[in-house]
Amino acid sequence: MASSHFLFLGLIIFITCSIALASDNSPLQDFCVADPNGPAVLVNGFACKDAKLVQANDFFFSGLHLKGNTSNAVGSRVTSVTVAQLPGLNTLGISMARIDFAPWGINPPHTHPRATEILTVIEGSIQVGFVTSNPDFRLINKVLQKGDVFVFPEGLVHFQRNVGNGNAVAIVGLSSQNPGVITVANAVFGAKPDIPSDLLAKAFQVDVKVVDQIQSKF
Repeated sequence: MASSHFLFLGLIIFITCSIALASDNSPLQDFCVADPNGPAVLVNGFACKDAKLVQANDFFFSGLHLKGNTSNAVGSRVTSVTVAQLPGLNTLGISMARIDFAPWGINPPHTHPRATEILTVIEGSIQVGFVTSNPDFRLINKVLQKGDVFVFPEGLVHFQRNVGNGNAVAIVGLSSQNPGVITVANAVFGAKPDIPSDLLAKAFQVDVKVVDQIQSKF
């Protein structure tokens, strides 16, 4: 029951803050439900579904009460609710996600190129942090407890880690219908085709064999 109350609190914080955080262009109509099968038009988003055909389910998503499967290499699972899952978000400039963490699981360093992120802890203790841009590279980090809120500025590399021995859950709000995500390790070491290993070796100041070993994991 307590977790349900904090989940509700997280949703309220998300809705309240998303208005101030929205970075997508403001809509020029009541709504523009995404129509993935609509005409191919060059818009910043999806073509609009005929408003006369819009139903309540176009604005509805069910599933954030379900625990994500954290049986993976990083020990976390992100359940996203972007325009891809909820067509009614099209042009509204907001989205959200649930993040589940196994004990000591991480959401690896990543960035959202199109969104600011605000996070609230629903369950557990979560270390969060982001790194400022060149030339300072300052780490701003803090351990959060249930009910705490933290914001990650748009575009900056950030991470989360469960620092407890039990599971942890967080709800995040994002200031874009399609915030995008670039996971640093995957982008650098898992690019297709590969970024030349000698280039990465020079950038990271390590032996080429070290780079080859890391790339083999992605």
